[in-house]
Amino acid sequence: MAARPSQIQREIKRRRAFRSRRQAGLLALLRTADVLRRRVAPILEPHGVTLQQYNVLRILRGAGPEGLPTLEIAERMIEHAPGVTRLLDRLERKKLVRRRRCARDRRQVLCMIREEGLALLSRLDTPMAEADENWAVALRARDVSELIRILDAVREPGSAPAADTGRLVEG
Repeated sequence: MAARPSQIQREIKRRRAFRSRRQAGLLALLRTADVLRRRVAPILEPHGVTLQQYNVLRILRGAGPEGLPTLEIAERMIEHAPGVTRLLDRLERKKLVRRRRCARDRRQVLCMIREEGLALLSRLDTPMAEADENWAVALRARDVSELIRILDAVREPGSAPAADTGRLVEG
């Protein structure tokens, strides 16, 4: 008896079984990340910022008035952005951030959030807090805790994958 297709199989209209549960898990994770991004984007778009730009503004708000070097911003980003300088260029053109050379090390550029950037974040705080709370309304608190634990393990550097011979069956 063939197993019923998984939710991810149905969503992407895949007829064949996945090669492994890990393949199904990866695709489900990527699909979920995309769904969540698409839920947040409409909150940010009317304010003229992308999710990556919003992330930079939050990082800089947390850094305080002394700001952060560009490379430090790149390391703290949720989503890896190879073009952090271009991202900062756009935010600077929008008058949301400013940059200056570090007095101690002229090779280093410090980035600070401007009052306009703080004001924008202030306007976004409530709708983004609602998004933070509403993304997983179908999950219990312990499920969210378990999800965080699992995702932490996935991101753990050098974690060795356990053997997984389980295959999904096409339905």
